[in-house]
Amino acid sequence: MSFSVFDQPAGAPKHVLCVGAAVLDTLFRVRHLPSGQGKVLPYDMLQIAEGMASSAAYAVARLGGKASLWGAVGDDETGERIVRDLNDAGIETDGMLRVEGARSALSTILIDDDGERLIVPFYDPKLHETVRAVTPQDIAAVDAVLVDVRWPELALQVLKAARDAGKPAILDGDVAPDGIIERLAPAASHIVFSEPAAERLTGAQDVADMVARLKQRFGHAFICVTAGAAGSYWFEDDSGTIAHWPALAIKAIDTLAAGDIFHGAFALAIAEGKTPRDAIHLSSIAAALKCEVFGGRSGAPTRAQVMARAVLQAQG
Repeated sequence: MSFSVFDQPAGAPKHVLCVGAAVLDTLFRVRHLPSGQGKVLPYDMLQIAEGMASSAAYAVARLGGKASLWGAVGDDETGERIVRDLNDAGIETDGMLRVEGARSALSTILIDDDGERLIVPFYDPKLHETVRAVTPQDIAAVDAVLVDVRWPELALQVLKAARDAGKPAILDGDVAPDGIIERLAPAASHIVFSEPAAERLTGAQDVADMVARLKQRFGHAFICVTAGAAGSYWFEDDSGTIAHWPALAIKAIDTLAAGDIFHGAFALAIAEGKTPRDAIHLSSIAAALKCEVFGGRSGAPTRAQVMARAVLQAQG
């Protein structure tokens, strides 16, 4: 089996612009998620700046790409912490917006011993009231864009600008308020849905059926649905068939940010000119390795770690 799919191309690293959520998460590790009221005593904790687009950008950086983030924080200490943490993680944050009078986004997250989580997020609506202009020069500087659903007004502008420039315009199709996906999808060249979002949009129970229905609805775009331990399903445009890539068999410690790591790895691979199939292969391993580590996006692997696990997988 050839592992050239994992190789980083020669020359300067490919540049992915990520647009959307930037949050200060407080993670608590617990034995079991609570089923009712009472006190829950964690045995580990971590504070980390992440969020869908932020974690995806970190995956890009960890895998050897160049990552920029456009997000919004408040003019508060939390916002300073978020920007500092992301910058320290190797993400370019010059495009971050600091919004006067707004509170930065926060989440409290419980993660149990099976890697499942309970998330309580807070987003101040003021954060995304101002939308920066998107210029051709902004898009000329990058090789692909990846947007999430948290800042739809800016995401739509970025997707349209990327499509106009002939560059990959990738949408993280996660669960969103009614109408958001429908607004953003027509401007995207690639859409990678989470299973819950795909089920909500289609009403289907079978993942392959979700893919088929989504392709009928958004026929202009590459369509993929990630289904956790069940792997990833996508529509092969050349053959008109639905394909599947299985997930690695792992012991999940923390599934937080796994989908975001998948999206970041996928965006970088597409920016590098890899086929969607090869991009999904790379992304699947990256997301699985993340799940073996407590700490949200901090578990994102390097490209060398992805390659090593791929070799082990091939050896049986």
